[in-house]
Amino acid sequence: MRHNQFFRRLGCVFVIFNFLGFMVFFLAAAWVANLLGFTNLPASILPWLLPLRIGVLALVLAVIILGVFGLRRVFMPLDDLLEAAGQVAKGDYSVSVPERGLPEVRSLARAFNNMAFRLSDTDQKRRILLADVTHELRTPLTVIQGNLEGMLDGVYLADETNLRALLDETSLLASLVEDLRILALAESGALQLRKEACDFLTLAREVLAVFNAEAQVAGVDLVFDAPETLTWINVDPGRMRQILSNLISNALRYSSRNDKVVLKCYVMKGRFVFEVIDNGPGISAADLPHIFERFYKLADSGGMGLGLAIVRHLVTAHGGSIEAQSVNGQGTLIRVSLVLDTRE
Repeated sequence: MRHNQFFRRLGCVFVIFNFLGFMVFFLAAAWVANLLGFTNLPASILPWLLPLRIGVLALVLAVIILGVFGLRRVFMPLDDLLEAAGQVAKGDYSVSVPERGLPEVRSLARAFNNMAFRLSDTDQKRRILLADVTHELRTPLTVIQGNLEGMLDGVYLADETNLRALLDETSLLASLVEDLRILALAESGALQLRKEACDFLTLAREVLAVFNAEAQVAGVDLVFDAPETLTWINVDPGRMRQILSNLISNALRYSSRNDKVVLKCYVMKGRFVFEVIDNGPGISAADLPHIFERFYKLADSGGMGLGLAIVRHLVTAHGGSIEAQSVNGQGTLIRVSLVLDTRE
């Protein structure tokens, strides 16, 4: 266990101060007792008694002066911390304190500044979340309300085409709400998986089949690269479909005509790994470390920035890991690694 040097030094100063104080008291008491006749000190000691008292007194004064300066170095930064803590308590997370004083006090100030920065960042993300949620939910609601009012006023016909458009908007609205629900469950630790032995190759082909029509329209070639011997793994099929769908959808969104999106699966060092690879515009080095953060959106992306954050939580819930590799202008690779659990 690491001992705190700050309190150890304070304890040493306290002991030294008390020892010197006892010495001054003892010498003064001996001198007064000798004057009053209560004691009879040897004559050889008396010439040394006064200089000794003066020396000890000077030493005590030096200790007091040094102690005052030392306490000043401690308490002035602590005053700054108390004032800054009051500002944070009032909701001002932009406050910071200068890192000065003893090493331990500077460390405390640094920790406080880091805490205030994190609180400020969280508060900013909360405000952005409210703005993004409001914007994303308002758009489909406005479309639905406008079309329904138009139908009631006779401006639009309540035919299959218009009703299908309304159904698409309600599906989008439901998808946004579901993403928010899943993210809330995942971050609170309440997301539950229903794992079972799953034929991953069949599941992956089914997911790719869903995107075949979209890929053909966009002129993108969907490729599945996996050994036929690799089949069963223990996962939640519904959540795994969600992971694959999100990654493939992202890859298609950033792909151009004649590009290729590859879903590659293999086993390496006892892990089941699958990768979604595209040769699109790639991700900048500044954006790459943040793409799995919630509400983080690239400059040219749509949506609320929840998709990859949800994928990361779902992969983590499976006991796996996810990483991204990308170079601007050379495409992106998303790699998911899971514990290999084959069926008997």
